[in-house]
Amino acid sequence: MLSAAQRLRRREEFAATIRAGRRAGRGVVVVHLDAPDDLGTPQVPDDTSPAPAGRADLPVRAGFVVPKTVGKAVARNKVRRRLRHLIRERLDRLPPGATVVVRALPGAADRAFPELAEDLDAALIAARRRQPRRSRREGR
Repeated sequence: MLSAAQRLRRREEFAATIRAGRRAGRGVVVVHLDAPDDLGTPQVPDDTSPAPAGRADLPVRAGFVVPKTVGKAVARNKVRRRLRHLIRERLDRLPPGATVVVRALPGAADRAFPELAEDLDAALIAARRRQPRRSRREGR
């Protein structure tokens, strides 16, 4: 189980992550990752650098979307439990202050646990490599 500090709960938190985050889908999962801009640089504090600004001191937070197209309530809850277990093991690999929304697609209930783990890993890797979404106004 994820601690309360590690969970997304409110609709606004989910919407902000989906709107501003990077999206990547693999297999039966889609990951929306909203992380600090410096994903490629390791966060190694030293005495000469200023304190990192923003979300660096916040925990990584995760939320799950498992729609009715995945199956009945029992199947959806099973998928949610599996995804929660998988993401808990991977939170330390994400940058501090990141938020993740994992959306299950139809077929997730029939996917074996190791295959679901592979899909999640591939989607997380792809989301970290993608460029952040640009606002429509930035392009003009």
